[in-house]
Amino acid sequence: MRFLKSISSSPLFKSIPSFSSSSNQLSFFRSSSSNLKSSSLSSMGVVAVSGGDEQGSIARRFWIKFKKETVFSLYTPFVVSLASGNLELDTFRHYIAQDVHFLKAFAQAYELAEDCADDDDDKLSIRDMRKSVIDELKMHASFAQEWGFDPAKDTSANSATVKYTEFLLATASGKVEEGKGVGKIATPFEKTKVAAYALGAMTPCMRLYAFLGKELMGLLDPAEDSHLYKKWIVNYASESFEASALQTEDLLDKLSVSLTGEELEVIEKLYHRAMKLEINFFSAQPITQRIVVPLSRAEIAILTAPKTDQNDPEKSLVRMSSADLRNTWGLLSTQYTEEYEQCIESILPSEKAGEFNSEGLCKALEQLSDFEKRANSRVVESGVLKDVGIVVGSSESLRRLGSQFGVSLVPLFSGLVKKQKEFGGSESSNWKGLSGTLYTVSSWAEIHAFVLGPP
Repeated sequence: MRFLKSISSSPLFKSIPSFSSSSNQLSFFRSSSSNLKSSSLSSMGVVAVSGGDEQGSIARRFWIKFKKETVFSLYTPFVVSLASGNLELDTFRHYIAQDVHFLKAFAQAYELAEDCADDDDDKLSIRDMRKSVIDELKMHASFAQEWGFDPAKDTSANSATVKYTEFLLATASGKVEEGKGVGKIATPFEKTKVAAYALGAMTPCMRLYAFLGKELMGLLDPAEDSHLYKKWIVNYASESFEASALQTEDLLDKLSVSLTGEELEVIEKLYHRAMKLEINFFSAQPITQRIVVPLSRAEIAILTAPKTDQNDPEKSLVRMSSADLRNTWGLLSTQYTEEYEQCIESILPSEKAGEFNSEGLCKALEQLSDFEKRANSRVVESGVLKDVGIVVGSSESLRRLGSQFGVSLVPLFSGLVKKQKEFGGSESSNWKGLSGTLYTVSSWAEIHAFVLGPP
Protein backbone atom coordinates (compact mmCIF):
# COMPACT_ATOMS: atom_id res chain seq x y z
CA MET A 1 0.00 0.00 0.00
CA ARG A 2 1.50 3.46 0.64
CA PHE A 3 2.66 4.79 1.56
CA LEU A 4 19.78 -13.18 12.13
CA LYS A 5 21.40 -12.18 14.53
CA SER A 6 25.10 -11.79 13.80
CA ILE A 7 28.41 -10.99 15.38
CA SER A 8 28.08 -7.53 13.91
CA SER A 9 26.04 -6.67 16.97
CA SER A 10 29.29 -6.19 18.84
CA PRO A 11 29.57 -2.50 19.79
CA LEU A 12 33.25 -2.43 18.88
CA PHE A 13 33.46 -4.43 15.69
CA LYS A 14 31.43 -5.03 12.58
CA SER A 15 32.12 -8.42 11.08
CA ILE A 16 33.56 -8.33 7.60
CA PRO A 17 31.54 -10.40 5.12
CA SER A 18 33.33 -13.06 3.17
CA PHE A 19 32.62 -16.07 1.01
CA SER A 20 33.84 -19.60 0.70
CA SER A 21 33.70 -22.41 -1.80
CA SER A 22 33.42 -25.94 -0.53
CA SER A 23 32.52 -28.88 -2.75
CA ASN A 24 31.42 -26.44 -5.43
CA GLN A 25 28.87 -25.02 -3.04
CA LEU A 26 28.59 -21.42 -1.93
CA SER A 27 27.03 -20.32 1.30
CA PHE A 28 26.80 -17.15 3.36
CA PHE A 29 28.88 -16.25 6.36
CA ARG A 30 30.97 -13.68 8.13
CA SER A 31 34.68 -13.36 8.54
CA SER A 32 36.67 -15.00 11.28
CA SER A 33 38.04 -12.99 14.15
CA SER A 34 40.47 -15.74 15.13
CA ASN A 35 43.41 -13.81 13.71
CA LEU A 36 42.83 -10.91 16.09
CA LYS A 37 45.46 -10.66 18.79
CA SER A 38 45.31 -8.83 22.07
CA SER A 39 48.42 -6.91 21.12
CA SER A 40 46.83 -5.65 17.92
CA LEU A 41 43.74 -4.55 19.77
CA SER A 42 45.70 -2.63 22.31
CA SER A 43 47.48 -0.75 19.56
CA MET A 44 44.29 0.15 17.73
CA GLY A 45 42.25 3.24 18.38
CA VAL A 46 38.96 1.39 18.84
CA VAL A 47 36.08 3.60 19.77
CA ALA A 48 32.52 2.53 20.54
CA VAL A 49 30.04 4.78 18.80
CA SER A 50 26.43 5.18 19.84
CA GLY A 51 23.91 3.67 17.42
CA GLY A 52 21.67 6.71 17.34
CA ASP A 53 19.64 9.19 19.27
CA GLU A 54 17.11 7.30 21.36
CA GLN A 55 15.24 10.52 21.97
CA GLY A 56 14.86 11.23 18.24
CA SER A 57 11.97 10.69 15.87
CA ILE A 58 9.43 8.09 17.00
CA ALA A 59 8.53 7.35 13.40
CA ARG A 60 12.17 6.86 12.45
CA ARG A 61 12.85 4.58 15.41
CA PHE A 62 9.90 2.36 14.57
CA TRP A 63 10.85 2.21 10.89
CA ILE A 64 14.35 1.03 11.79
CA LYS A 65 13.11 -1.41 14.42
CA PHE A 66 10.72 -3.13 12.01
CA LYS A 67 13.04 -3.15 9.02
CA LYS A 68 12.61 -6.91 8.77
CA GLU A 69 8.97 -6.46 7.76
CA THR A 70 10.12 -4.07 5.03
CA VAL A 71 12.34 -6.80 3.61
CA PHE A 72 9.49 -9.31 3.62
CA SER A 73 7.29 -6.88 1.67
CA LEU A 74 10.06 -6.22 -0.85
CA TYR A 75 10.63 -9.93 -1.48
CA THR A 76 6.98 -10.88 -2.07
CA PRO A 77 6.27 -12.44 -5.49
CA PHE A 78 4.04 -9.47 -6.33
CA VAL A 79 6.71 -6.81 -5.75
CA VAL A 80 9.51 -8.80 -7.42
CA SER A 81 7.33 -9.48 -10.48
CA LEU A 82 6.18 -5.85 -10.62
CA ALA A 83 9.80 -4.67 -10.43
CA SER A 84 10.73 -6.97 -13.32
CA GLY A 85 7.95 -5.56 -15.48
CA ASN A 86 6.49 -8.98 -16.29
CA LEU A 87 3.80 -9.06 -13.60
CA GLU A 88 0.66 -10.37 -15.27
CA LEU A 89 -1.77 -7.58 -16.07
CA ASP A 90 -4.68 -9.38 -14.43
CA THR A 91 -2.74 -9.49 -11.16
CA PHE A 92 -1.98 -5.78 -11.35
CA ARG A 93 -5.64 -5.03 -12.08
CA HIS A 94 -6.61 -7.04 -9.01
CA TYR A 95 -4.05 -5.14 -6.94
CA ILE A 96 -5.39 -1.78 -8.14
CA ALA A 97 -8.93 -2.83 -7.24
CA GLN A 98 -7.83 -3.89 -3.75
CA ASP A 99 -5.85 -0.69 -3.31
CA VAL A 100 -8.88 1.39 -4.24
CA HIS A 101 -10.82 -0.28 -1.41
CA PHE A 102 -7.90 0.38 0.89
CA LEU A 103 -7.36 4.01 -0.12
CA LYS A 104 -10.99 4.87 0.45
CA ALA A 105 -10.67 3.58 4.01
CA PHE A 106 -7.32 5.36 4.33
CA ALA A 107 -8.94 8.68 3.38
CA GLN A 108 -11.76 8.03 5.86
CA ALA A 109 -9.22 7.31 8.61
CA TYR A 110 -7.55 10.65 7.89
CA GLU A 111 -10.94 12.33 8.18
CA LEU A 112 -11.49 10.74 11.60
CA ALA A 113 -7.98 11.72 12.69
CA GLU A 114 -8.56 15.31 11.59
CA ASP A 115 -11.70 15.47 13.70
CA CYS A 116 -9.68 14.33 16.73
CA ALA A 117 -6.75 16.69 16.23
CA ASP A 118 -6.90 19.65 18.61
CA ASP A 119 -4.45 21.97 16.89
CA ASP A 120 -5.53 23.92 13.77
CA ASP A 121 -2.17 23.37 12.11
CA ASP A 122 -2.46 19.64 12.71
CA LYS A 123 -5.95 19.63 11.21
CA LEU A 124 -4.63 21.41 8.14
CA SER A 125 -1.77 18.91 7.77
CA ILE A 126 -4.13 15.96 7.98
CA ARG A 127 -6.43 17.61 5.44
CA ASP A 128 -3.49 17.95 3.06
CA MET A 129 -2.60 14.29 3.56
CA ARG A 130 -6.16 13.28 2.78
CA LYS A 131 -6.02 15.30 -0.45
CA SER A 132 -2.90 13.35 -1.42
CA VAL A 133 -4.86 10.11 -1.01
CA ILE A 134 -7.62 11.48 -3.25
CA ASP A 135 -4.95 12.27 -5.86
CA GLU A 136 -3.69 8.72 -5.53
CA LEU A 137 -7.19 7.40 -6.18
CA LYS A 138 -7.26 9.52 -9.33
CA MET A 139 -4.02 7.88 -10.46
CA HIS A 140 -5.61 4.47 -9.93
CA ALA A 141 -8.62 5.63 -11.93
CA SER A 142 -6.27 6.50 -14.80
CA PHE A 143 -4.84 2.97 -14.68
CA ALA A 144 -8.35 1.55 -14.76
CA GLN A 145 -9.34 3.73 -17.71
CA GLU A 146 -6.17 2.85 -19.60
CA TRP A 147 -6.73 -0.88 -19.20
CA GLY A 148 -10.51 -0.87 -19.39
CA PHE A 149 -11.84 -2.03 -16.04
CA ASP A 150 -13.79 -0.64 -13.11
CA PRO A 151 -11.97 -1.51 -9.85
CA ALA A 152 -14.99 -0.64 -7.70
CA LYS A 153 -17.25 -3.02 -9.60
CA ASP A 154 -14.95 -5.74 -10.87
CA THR A 155 -13.45 -6.93 -7.57
CA SER A 156 -14.70 -7.03 -3.99
CA ALA A 157 -12.27 -6.53 -1.12
CA ASN A 158 -10.43 -9.72 -0.19
CA SER A 159 -9.86 -10.83 3.40
CA ALA A 160 -6.39 -9.23 3.67
CA THR A 161 -7.75 -5.89 2.50
CA VAL A 162 -10.73 -6.11 4.83
CA LYS A 163 -8.53 -6.87 7.84
CA TYR A 164 -6.31 -3.91 7.04
CA THR A 165 -9.13 -1.41 6.46
CA GLU A 166 -11.02 -2.55 9.56
CA PHE A 167 -7.86 -2.12 11.61
CA LEU A 168 -7.32 1.43 10.31
CA LEU A 169 -10.90 2.57 10.83
CA ALA A 170 -11.16 0.99 14.27
CA THR A 171 -7.92 2.65 15.38
CA ALA A 172 -8.97 6.04 14.02
CA SER A 173 -12.24 5.64 15.93
CA GLY A 174 -10.43 5.05 19.24
CA LYS A 175 -10.88 1.27 19.34
CA VAL A 176 -7.35 0.07 19.96
CA GLU A 177 -6.79 -3.64 20.44
CA GLU A 178 -3.08 -3.29 21.22
CA GLY A 179 -3.77 -1.53 24.50
CA LYS A 180 -6.55 -0.15 26.59
CA GLY A 181 -9.15 1.70 24.56
CA VAL A 182 -9.41 5.41 25.16
CA GLY A 183 -12.97 4.95 26.35
CA LYS A 184 -15.33 7.86 26.03
CA ILE A 185 -13.67 10.61 23.99
CA ALA A 186 -14.49 13.73 25.96
CA THR A 187 -11.44 15.92 26.52
CA PRO A 188 -9.20 17.50 23.85
CA PHE A 189 -6.27 15.44 25.14
CA GLU A 190 -8.16 12.18 24.68
CA LYS A 191 -9.05 13.19 21.14
CA THR A 192 -5.43 14.10 20.38
CA LYS A 193 -4.35 10.69 21.63
CA VAL A 194 -6.73 9.03 19.17
CA ALA A 195 -5.24 11.14 16.37
CA ALA A 196 -1.76 9.96 17.41
CA TYR A 197 -2.90 6.34 17.42
CA ALA A 198 -4.41 6.78 13.94
CA LEU A 199 -1.17 8.26 12.59
CA GLY A 200 0.76 5.42 14.20
CA ALA A 201 -1.31 2.94 12.19
CA MET A 202 -1.11 4.93 8.93
CA THR A 203 2.50 6.12 8.83
CA PRO A 204 4.04 2.69 7.99
CA CYS A 205 2.06 2.51 4.75
CA MET A 206 3.36 5.88 3.56
CA ARG A 207 6.98 5.16 4.44
CA LEU A 208 6.90 1.63 3.00
CA TYR A 209 5.56 2.80 -0.36
CA ALA A 210 8.16 5.57 -0.56
CA PHE A 211 10.82 2.94 0.19
CA LEU A 212 9.50 0.49 -2.41
CA GLY A 213 9.26 3.22 -5.03
CA LYS A 214 12.91 4.19 -4.55
CA GLU A 215 14.12 0.59 -4.49
CA LEU A 216 12.32 -0.26 -7.73
CA MET A 217 13.24 3.05 -9.36
CA GLY A 218 16.90 2.19 -8.83
CA LEU A 219 16.43 -0.91 -11.01
CA LEU A 220 14.72 0.87 -13.90
CA ASP A 221 16.69 1.48 -17.06
CA PRO A 222 16.27 5.22 -17.80
CA ALA A 223 16.32 4.48 -21.52
CA GLU A 224 13.61 1.82 -21.24
CA ASP A 225 10.05 2.95 -21.91
CA SER A 226 8.53 -0.49 -22.27
CA HIS A 227 8.31 -1.28 -18.54
CA LEU A 228 4.60 -1.80 -18.02
CA TYR A 229 4.56 -0.43 -14.48
CA LYS A 230 7.01 2.44 -14.83
CA LYS A 231 4.29 5.02 -14.08
CA TRP A 232 3.45 3.28 -10.78
CA ILE A 233 7.13 3.12 -9.77
CA VAL A 234 7.87 6.73 -10.73
CA ASN A 235 4.89 7.97 -8.69
CA TYR A 236 6.00 6.32 -5.45
CA ALA A 237 9.65 7.21 -6.02
CA SER A 238 8.79 10.88 -6.57
CA GLU A 239 9.88 13.74 -4.33
CA SER A 240 6.25 14.70 -3.81
CA PHE A 241 5.38 11.29 -2.40
CA GLU A 242 8.48 11.34 -0.19
CA ALA A 243 7.32 14.73 1.08
CA SER A 244 3.91 13.23 1.93
CA ALA A 245 5.56 10.38 3.82
CA LEU A 246 7.74 12.81 5.77
CA GLN A 247 4.73 14.99 6.56
CA THR A 248 2.94 11.99 8.04
CA GLU A 249 5.99 11.02 10.11
CA ASP A 250 6.52 14.57 11.35
CA LEU A 251 2.94 14.80 12.52
CA LEU A 252 3.17 11.44 14.29
CA ASP A 253 6.26 12.71 16.11
CA LYS A 254 4.49 15.92 17.09
CA LEU A 255 1.33 14.18 18.34
CA SER A 256 3.42 11.72 20.37
CA VAL A 257 5.34 14.30 22.39
CA SER A 258 2.84 14.47 25.25
CA LEU A 259 2.09 10.73 25.45
CA THR A 260 3.16 8.46 28.29
CA GLY A 261 5.56 5.55 27.88
CA GLU A 262 2.64 3.12 27.94
CA GLU A 263 0.83 5.06 25.23
CA LEU A 264 3.97 5.13 23.07
CA GLU A 265 4.15 1.35 23.41
CA VAL A 266 0.61 1.19 22.06
CA ILE A 267 1.65 3.23 19.03
CA GLU A 268 4.65 0.96 18.50
CA LYS A 269 2.37 -2.08 18.46
CA LEU A 270 0.01 -0.35 16.04
CA TYR A 271 2.94 0.50 13.77
CA HIS A 272 4.19 -3.08 13.85
CA ARG A 273 0.78 -4.53 13.14
CA ALA A 274 0.33 -2.18 10.18
CA MET A 275 3.66 -3.38 8.76
CA LYS A 276 2.51 -7.00 9.03
CA LEU A 277 -0.79 -6.15 7.38
CA GLU A 278 1.17 -4.60 4.50
CA ILE A 279 3.02 -7.89 4.00
CA ASN A 280 -0.30 -9.75 4.03
CA PHE A 281 -1.77 -7.27 1.53
CA PHE A 282 1.03 -7.88 -0.99
CA SER A 283 1.09 -11.62 -0.35
CA ALA A 284 -2.67 -11.86 -0.97
CA GLN A 285 -2.38 -10.67 -4.58
CA PRO A 286 -3.09 -13.68 -6.84
CA ILE A 287 0.04 -14.84 -8.67
CA THR A 288 -0.48 -17.44 -11.41
CA GLN A 289 2.75 -16.91 -13.32
CA ARG A 290 6.08 -18.60 -12.63
CA ILE A 291 8.02 -16.92 -9.84
CA VAL A 292 11.54 -16.90 -8.42
CA VAL A 293 10.59 -16.13 -4.80
CA PRO A 294 10.27 -17.57 -2.31
CA LEU A 295 12.67 -20.33 -3.27
CA SER A 296 10.49 -22.90 -1.50
CA ARG A 297 7.59 -22.09 -3.85
CA ALA A 298 9.44 -21.03 -6.98
CA GLU A 299 9.40 -23.00 -10.20
CA ILE A 300 13.01 -22.06 -10.73
CA ALA A 301 15.21 -25.16 -10.75
CA ILE A 302 17.37 -25.77 -7.68
CA LEU A 303 19.88 -28.32 -8.85
CA THR A 304 22.19 -30.38 -6.68
CA ALA A 305 24.78 -33.00 -7.53
CA PRO A 306 25.98 -35.90 -5.41
CA LYS A 307 29.42 -35.22 -3.96
CA THR A 308 30.94 -37.91 -6.19
CA ASP A 309 29.83 -35.94 -9.25
CA GLN A 310 30.49 -32.39 -8.11
CA ASN A 311 33.47 -32.04 -10.44
CA ASP A 312 31.07 -32.61 -13.33
CA PRO A 313 28.23 -30.03 -13.04
CA GLU A 314 26.35 -31.58 -15.95
CA LYS A 315 26.25 -35.04 -14.41
CA SER A 316 23.62 -36.54 -12.11
CA LEU A 317 21.76 -33.31 -11.34
CA VAL A 318 18.92 -33.67 -8.87
CA ARG A 319 16.06 -31.24 -8.26
CA MET A 320 15.47 -30.37 -4.60
CA SER A 321 11.77 -30.40 -3.81
CA SER A 322 10.05 -27.33 -2.39
CA ALA A 323 8.98 -29.30 0.69
CA ASP A 324 12.53 -30.48 1.37
CA LEU A 325 13.87 -26.97 0.86
CA ARG A 326 11.36 -25.42 3.26
CA ASN A 327 11.81 -28.10 5.93
CA THR A 328 15.60 -28.06 5.74
CA TRP A 329 15.86 -24.29 5.89
CA GLY A 330 13.34 -24.14 8.73
CA LEU A 331 15.48 -26.50 10.79
CA LEU A 332 18.68 -24.59 9.96
CA SER A 333 17.09 -21.27 10.86
CA THR A 334 15.67 -22.53 14.14
CA GLN A 335 18.95 -24.17 15.11
CA TYR A 336 20.89 -21.00 14.27
CA THR A 337 18.64 -18.79 16.38
CA GLU A 338 18.67 -21.10 19.39
CA GLU A 339 22.41 -21.75 19.33
CA TYR A 340 23.20 -18.06 18.81
CA GLU A 341 21.39 -17.20 22.04
CA GLN A 342 23.21 -20.01 23.82
CA CYS A 343 26.54 -18.82 22.43
CA ILE A 344 25.98 -15.26 23.62
CA GLU A 345 24.97 -16.45 27.09
CA SER A 346 28.03 -18.69 27.34
CA ILE A 347 30.55 -15.96 26.51
CA LEU A 348 29.09 -13.17 28.63
CA PRO A 349 31.25 -12.64 31.72
CA SER A 350 29.56 -13.05 35.08
CA GLU A 351 30.50 -9.49 35.98
CA LYS A 352 30.75 -6.38 33.85
CA ALA A 353 34.36 -5.34 33.23
CA GLY A 354 35.45 -2.22 35.05
CA GLU A 355 37.88 -1.36 32.25
CA PHE A 356 38.67 -2.39 28.71
CA ASN A 357 39.51 -6.13 28.64
CA SER A 358 41.20 -6.75 25.27
CA GLU A 359 42.10 -10.38 26.02
CA GLY A 360 38.55 -11.23 27.07
CA LEU A 361 37.12 -9.46 24.03
CA CYS A 362 39.40 -11.44 21.70
CA LYS A 363 38.30 -14.73 23.23
CA ALA A 364 34.65 -13.73 22.92
CA LEU A 365 35.06 -12.81 19.25
CA GLU A 366 36.87 -16.08 18.57
CA GLN A 367 33.96 -18.02 20.09
CA LEU A 368 31.50 -16.06 17.98
CA SER A 369 33.60 -16.73 14.90
CA ASP A 370 33.69 -20.46 15.65
CA PHE A 371 29.93 -20.47 16.05
CA GLU A 372 29.47 -18.74 12.67
CA LYS A 373 31.81 -21.23 10.99
CA ARG A 374 29.80 -24.17 12.34
CA ALA A 375 26.53 -22.58 11.22
CA ASN A 376 27.92 -21.92 7.75
CA SER A 377 29.19 -25.47 7.47
CA ARG A 378 25.71 -26.80 8.18
CA VAL A 379 24.28 -24.67 5.39
CA VAL A 380 26.95 -25.87 2.96
CA GLU A 381 26.40 -29.52 3.90
CA SER A 382 22.61 -29.21 3.61
CA GLY A 383 22.76 -28.15 -0.04
CA VAL A 384 19.92 -25.66 0.55
CA LEU A 385 21.80 -22.83 -1.11
CA LYS A 386 23.57 -25.05 -3.59
CA ASP A 387 24.76 -22.93 -6.52
CA VAL A 388 23.44 -19.74 -4.87
CA GLY A 389 26.35 -17.80 -3.42
CA ILE A 390 25.24 -15.32 -0.76
CA VAL A 391 27.45 -12.87 1.10
CA VAL A 392 26.15 -11.10 4.20
CA GLY A 393 27.22 -7.52 3.69
CA SER A 394 29.72 -6.10 1.23
CA SER A 395 32.68 -3.78 1.06
CA GLU A 396 34.85 -2.10 -1.54
CA SER A 397 37.82 -4.27 -0.61
CA LEU A 398 35.76 -7.45 -1.01
CA ARG A 399 34.50 -6.27 -4.41
CA ARG A 400 38.05 -5.47 -5.47
CA LEU A 401 39.23 -8.90 -4.36
CA GLY A 402 36.38 -10.61 -6.18
CA SER A 403 37.02 -8.69 -9.39
CA GLN A 404 40.61 -9.96 -9.43
CA PHE A 405 39.23 -13.50 -9.68
CA GLY A 406 36.35 -12.75 -12.05
CA VAL A 407 33.70 -12.68 -9.31
CA SER A 408 30.84 -10.17 -9.43
CA LEU A 409 28.93 -9.12 -6.30
CA VAL A 410 25.27 -8.39 -7.04
CA PRO A 411 22.55 -7.33 -4.56
CA LEU A 412 20.24 -10.30 -4.13
CA PHE A 413 17.05 -8.35 -4.78
CA SER A 414 18.23 -6.93 -8.10
CA GLY A 415 19.49 -10.40 -9.02
CA LEU A 416 16.04 -11.84 -8.33
CA VAL A 417 14.37 -9.15 -10.43
CA LYS A 418 16.70 -10.06 -13.30
CA LYS A 419 15.86 -13.76 -12.85
CA GLN A 420 12.16 -12.90 -12.91
CA LYS A 421 12.65 -11.04 -16.19
CA GLU A 422 14.33 -14.16 -17.62
CA PHE A 423 11.24 -16.14 -16.67
CA GLY A 424 9.28 -13.98 -19.07
CA GLY A 425 11.33 -15.05 -22.05
CA SER A 426 12.50 -18.61 -21.44
CA GLU A 427 11.12 -21.96 -20.39
CA SER A 428 13.44 -22.33 -17.43
CA SER A 429 15.83 -20.30 -15.35
CA ASN A 430 18.27 -22.21 -13.20
CA TRP A 431 20.67 -21.13 -10.49
CA LYS A 432 23.96 -22.20 -12.02
CA GLY A 433 26.94 -22.99 -9.85
CA LEU A 434 30.40 -21.60 -10.57
CA SER A 435 28.80 -18.71 -12.45
CA GLY A 436 31.17 -16.13 -11.02
CA THR A 437 28.32 -14.28 -9.27
CA LEU A 438 27.84 -13.82 -5.54
CA TYR A 439 24.66 -12.21 -4.21
CA THR A 440 24.89 -9.75 -1.35
CA VAL A 441 22.37 -9.22 1.43
CA SER A 442 22.36 -6.89 4.40
CA SER A 443 20.66 -9.19 6.90
CA TRP A 444 19.49 -12.69 7.76
CA ALA A 445 15.94 -11.48 7.07
CA GLU A 446 16.75 -11.15 3.36
CA ILE A 447 17.89 -14.76 3.20
CA HIS A 448 14.79 -15.90 5.06
CA ALA A 449 12.55 -13.88 2.73
CA PHE A 450 14.34 -15.33 -0.31
CA VAL A 451 14.12 -18.95 0.82
CA LEU A 452 10.83 -19.13 2.71
CA GLY A 453 8.98 -15.84 2.29
CA PRO A 454 7.20 -14.10 5.20
CA PRO A 455 7.07 -16.05 8.48
